Amino acid sequence: MQNFTRSIGVLVSAACLMVPLQCVPALAKEPRIDIGYVENGLELTGTQWTRDPVTGEFTPNINGSPAAADDPNQYKADFRCRLGGPGAREMGCLTLECPPTTPDGEKGSPVIWLMAPKGISNPTFTDWQPVDGKPACLYDVEPEDAMANIAARILTDFQQLPVNPGTLEAQPFPHTLKGGPTNFYTTTAEQGFDVTILGQAVHLTATPANYTYTFGDGTALGPTPVAGYSIPAADWLTSETRTSHTYTETGNYQATLTTSFTGTYSVNNGPPLPINGTLHITTPAKTIHVWKTERALVADTCQENPNSWGCPGATR
Repeated sequence: MQNFTRSIGVLVSAACLMVPLQCVPALAKEPRIDIGYVENGLELTGTQWTRDPVTGEFTPNINGSPAAADDPNQYKADFRCRLGGPGAREMGCLTLECPPTTPDGEKGSPVIWLMAPKGISNPTFTDWQPVDGKPACLYDVEPEDAMANIAARILTDFQQLPVNPGTLEAQPFPHTLKGGPTNFYTTTAEQGFDVTILGQAVHLTATPANYTYTFGDGTALGPTPVAGYSIPAADWLTSETRTSHTYTETGNYQATLTTSFTGTYSVNNGPPLPINGTLHITTPAKTIHVWKTERALVADTCQENPNSWGCPGATR
């Protein structure tokens, strides 16, 4: 698994860093920080930070710093705490409070500091190890954390996408028979969208997850992961599928299909992250005309006797 980092070219002002509650003054010369996503959330690239071997405190890495040169490890701040990612609860960061350090200051962000040997030039996420096994508070004065704000609003953006729900199909259609199976199925597929959110390039993917068939006669099927499928015309009135339905009364019925989509999003070509929520879309109603059938014994064909029972134009 690769360690994905995508720079958005922002300068983070590290005003104060607490490990866990001690404040470190900001340095006069602050490095450029690349903000991006790894599999488990936001990160600040680890090569930008130096850990004091005595106090254990982290400070932004100034190029040429002796401490940075002597330390065999590289560090990064992982923001899974803020996003509730894997391991966040076990490490206790969901309960860590990071109050402002000044009357007009901003709250800090709970982070898990990770380290990897500098000998690994491009470590994957699994190469990083937690430092001290406990969370700490990171204070960033500016700019606004666009990544975290995208995560907070992504469900709303996802639910506003012009996702195509597909179509509801029925066999036979538009006329079917009372007491016989009518095969329903849908045609829909995964869909992708490229949008801009808070100035960042975001790719969203909507994937059909389950379906609810409403047959118009007071009955429904689902939610079910089964999309159904087309069957040969010779099997329409004899074969039942997992999504077929039998109407017990004649009439005209309005059938619909509701598809539930799950989603993922990727920021600045980063790895896909799950969206915590679903999108439900219902197709326009499709009218199903249900007829009844009758059987009778006849002595001749319609060619022989046009007025025979069941022949077109015959009177009864």
